[in-house]
Amino acid sequence: MGFEQPTPVQLQAIPLAMQHKDLLVSAETGSGKTAAFLLPTLHRLLALPSGKSGMRALVLTPTRELAQQTFKQCQQLAEFTDLKAGLITGGDDFRLQQNMLRRNTEVVIATPGRLLELMDQDIPDFSNLEVLILDEADRMLDMGFSEDVLTIANSCNSQRQTLLFSATLTHFGVIKMADKVLTNHEVVALNTLHDGHRNIEQQIVLADDNDHKQKLLAWLLQNETYDKALVFTNSRIQADALRGPLRGQKLRVGVLHGEMDQKDRNRMMELFREGSVNIMIATDLAARGLDIKGINLVINFDVPRNGINYIHRIGRTGRVDELGLTIALVKHTEWNLMSGIERFLKQKFKHRNIKELEGKYKGPKKLKASGKATGGKKKIEAKKASVEKVKIRHRDKKNIGKRRVPTGKPDIEINQP
Repeated sequence: MGFEQPTPVQLQAIPLAMQHKDLLVSAETGSGKTAAFLLPTLHRLLALPSGKSGMRALVLTPTRELAQQTFKQCQQLAEFTDLKAGLITGGDDFRLQQNMLRRNTEVVIATPGRLLELMDQDIPDFSNLEVLILDEADRMLDMGFSEDVLTIANSCNSQRQTLLFSATLTHFGVIKMADKVLTNHEVVALNTLHDGHRNIEQQIVLADDNDHKQKLLAWLLQNETYDKALVFTNSRIQADALRGPLRGQKLRVGVLHGEMDQKDRNRMMELFREGSVNIMIATDLAARGLDIKGINLVINFDVPRNGINYIHRIGRTGRVDELGLTIALVKHTEWNLMSGIERFLKQKFKHRNIKELEGKYKGPKKLKASGKATGGKKKIEAKKASVEKVKIRHRDKKNIGKRRVPTGKPDIEINQP
C-alpha cells in the first residue's frame, strides 16, 4: 500500500492500542489516523480468534463518504486474511445490510443513523463486540449525533476496548463523550486547533460582492496550477449555482452536497478520484474525511461559519508531506468572520491582490499609528467640549442679576432692582 514509515500518530497510538487500552487520540487531518486504529484492531482479531458469533469490531464515522473510504482501506489491509468487513450507511439497500449483519461480519464500518435503524429491528448483536472505534468524534458531535453515539456505545459489550479519534481535544463535547465511553484511557495529543498547517499556504482575496467572487473564482481556477481543486460553499444552493457558470468557462466541474442521491454522490466521488472531474464544488459534507490524492488547491467561496470548519476544509490539501494552497474570498460582510477565524487559530493569513480583477473593497478603514480611528475621537471630544461651553454660557447668562426666594412653593425667579 506504499506505507514505509509510521506517521507520528501511528507511532504513538498503535503500541498503546496493542496493549488493549482505551485511547483518546487527537491528530490533524491527513495524518494517518485510519491506519492507526485499523492496524491494531485487525491484528487483535487475528491474534485472538473468537469462537463466538456476531460483530467483533465496529467503526462509527460521521459521513457516508468517510465510511466508504474507511471500508476500502479496511478491505485493503485485511485482503489476505479471512476477516470479513461490511459497510452500513444511509442511502444503500436496507435488506442487504440486514443480511450482511446476519452473516456474522466481523468488522463493520457504519454511520450512526442507519445503524440505529437496524438496531430498532433488533439485528446487530453487540454482545461479543471487542473493539469500538469512534472516528472524527468532534464532527459527529457537530452534526448532532451525540445521543445516537452514546446509545450505540451503551448497547455494546461493556468489556470492549474503545478508541476515540478526533481532530481536536479542545472541543468540550469530545472530552465529555470521552468521560462517558472510555475507561482508564490514555491520551495521545499530537496537535491543537492552534497548530499551523506547515504544508499549506493560506491566502485571502477581498471581493466586492458575490458577482465579483464568481469572476475571481473562475480566474483562479483558470490560472492557478493544480491537479485537483475543492471549492467550498456554505449552502447547497450556492454550490449548485456555481456549477453552470464554471462549466461555461469550459472547466471540468462537479458538485457534492447532502441533498444529492447516494448513487449520484458515489458517482461524483469516483469521477473526482479518477480525474474526469478535477474541480469539486462542495458543502462542508466534504470537509471531513475525504482522502483524495492530488487536491492541492482549496478555495473558500464562502467564508466558513467557524474556525473548526475552516480547519477541516483546508485539511483536504497539504496532506502528509504534500504542499497545498488555500484561498478565501472575503467580502465586506465576512470580514469580521474571517478576522475571528484568524484570532481563533492565532494565525495571520496572507492578503493577495489579483490585478486583473481588482475590486473596490479594501477592507475596513485603517487605524492611525496611535491606534485612534481617523478623526473619530477628536470629533467626539470637540463635540463634548462644544456642548459643555454652550451649557456654561447659557447657565451663567440666565443667572446674572437673579436671586431665589424660598416661598414653600415652586421656586420663583424675581428680578432685582
